[in-house]
Amino acid sequence: MSGIPEPDEFRAEARTWLAGVARPRAADGEWGSGSDSVAVFENWTEEQEREHTARVQEWERTRYDQGWSALNWPQEYGGRELPAYYEQLYRGEEAAFDVPHRPEIFPVTQALVAPAIGLWGTEEQKSRWLVPMLRTDELACQLFSETEAGSDLAAVRTRAVREGDDWVLTGHKVWTSGARVATWGVAVCRTDPDVRKHAGITVFLVRMDAPGVTVRPIRQLTGGTSFNEVYLDGVRVPDTDRLGPVGEGWRVTLSVLAAERLDSGSLGLDNADRALDLAGNLSRPLTGSEQQRAADLHLRTLVQRLMGLRVTAALVAGREPGAEASVGKLYATETMRRTSDLVSELLGPSLVADTGQWGTYAWTEHLLGAPGYSIAGGTDEIQRTILAERVLGLPKEPVR
Repeated sequence: MSGIPEPDEFRAEARTWLAGVARPRAADGEWGSGSDSVAVFENWTEEQEREHTARVQEWERTRYDQGWSALNWPQEYGGRELPAYYEQLYRGEEAAFDVPHRPEIFPVTQALVAPAIGLWGTEEQKSRWLVPMLRTDELACQLFSETEAGSDLAAVRTRAVREGDDWVLTGHKVWTSGARVATWGVAVCRTDPDVRKHAGITVFLVRMDAPGVTVRPIRQLTGGTSFNEVYLDGVRVPDTDRLGPVGEGWRVTLSVLAAERLDSGSLGLDNADRALDLAGNLSRPLTGSEQQRAADLHLRTLVQRLMGLRVTAALVAGREPGAEASVGKLYATETMRRTSDLVSELLGPSLVADTGQWGTYAWTEHLLGAPGYSIAGGTDEIQRTILAERVLGLPKEPVR
């Protein structure tokens, strides 16, 4: 499969290939049948998470081995060097087939961590990590957030102290998705406490089964434990597992965060589409207000997908995306809020009473989970600050 096919040709090829390896999503294609889950954050046990992760890995390896994954990556990493938006063309075709749902750790590994390694890694690191991560033989989680730092990621306190050819990491990370099934954790650490906070940070890839790493689940509002806290107690990491130069970790972190904001912007689209399906399958006519909300949400999904393409193109070209990543992230969280607003108006009391009716009470998991995305990947307030400083040119300190 060489050269760049026309989009229609590519989509036809994808449909043909998918038809040979997966079943059409016939049951879910009919409203009222199949799974009605719209959970923003998965609500499962550790055993369920491990079982589902293994199913997704099997599918992702099939995609990779047959040339339908890593589409925009160079051929040396198993890719086809196609334009960035071809991944979205493929996803659009795959949605019609019964394939495993990808939980958060898969886009984190393939769309956040792998591009960061491609941008900042040494040739040895690229050779060692990229193919296993793109193929999902190895998975990666983010060891970014800390309770003390809050939204100010540059204020991290997890320490990394140099000892010969190793670094010793000590600290505590929270809100880590996929920590129970990850092979690696991308840890943002403070290596120099005596310089300004943005300059004293270094990033490491930490084996999640290394001595001193402890993972503890965090119970969510919905009852599940998708998130975890991770303790690093004297964890030894070889210098060969350091990503980027010492003290340049803030720039490495920003490249991951930009990709996370892109990914966060795409995750809410499935539920927005499902909410529009709900509006079209009610047993009563829509009110004028409901029609207006549905039309607004439909237009937002189109704009959001276009915005995502711009950030994807920058990442694939090896550029650090600019403020458009913040715009996309803000737009996505607002889309999720408006999805909640539409569903609440459409369902009314059916939303809060578990009557067993398909596609009603299940929406509580969206309503309870969606507000989390105003925090994930940098709070809405942080995104607005970025835009104020980098786009509008406003001063960092108030004018007196």
